[in-house]
Amino acid sequence: MTGVPASATGGAGSKQAPAGKLGAAVDQASLWNVANLLTMVRLLLVPAFVVLMLQNGGYDPVWRAWAWAAFAVAMITDVFDGHLARTYNLVTDFGKIADPIADKAIMGVALVCLSALGDLPWWVTAVILVRELGITLMRFWVIRHGVIAASRGGKLKTLAQGIAVGMYVLALVDWWATFRFWVMAVAVVLTVLTGLDYVRQAVVLRRKGLAAERAAAAEASARRPQRQEGER
Repeated sequence: MTGVPASATGGAGSKQAPAGKLGAAVDQASLWNVANLLTMVRLLLVPAFVVLMLQNGGYDPVWRAWAWAAFAVAMITDVFDGHLARTYNLVTDFGKIADPIADKAIMGVALVCLSALGDLPWWVTAVILVRELGITLMRFWVIRHGVIAASRGGKLKTLAQGIAVGMYVLALVDWWATFRFWVMAVAVVLTVLTGLDYVRQAVVLRRKGLAAERAAAAEASARRPQRQEGER
């Protein structure tokens, strides 16, 4: 006696799905968790932002306010989807790939639109985008040696970029326009400084990883003659 109803254990009258199909169903369902849904929403907001931003030539204050709303929602979901995924163990392969793409996409299109409209110098857009792309590639370069965790400076940089770009998306005038210039200046400085710090961390991590690999290879090489001697 197990104390479990027959219907729950596959007894008479019950129908059980094959293990393979059941496993596939579970895996498929896990994709549609709240963290991934927020990431998908952020991806959909990218083209929506571009459409709203460029309405009426890109200089209509009302349409730009709507574009700011789309940008703000995207930045907010960026905070929540990662937190939910880590807190409730909702991390998936889709999320690992789509989340950073969504992050870079919304920020990238916002910067490009602002520069194309003449609101933001192209060199600012280039500095931020090159830094973001470079750090992403660098993480893949050292990933077999370890993971470079996001630092406080990196999180502060992201916050500064989001606030600065959001202020540029809005059609601000007078002293607000001056204020947003200085916020963007802070964001650019943090972008450069944190980028250099990530490069330093990557170099140190790679050196340690290579040193550990050489030590392991040397130890394995030293053991090989001992094994051969024992076999004789």
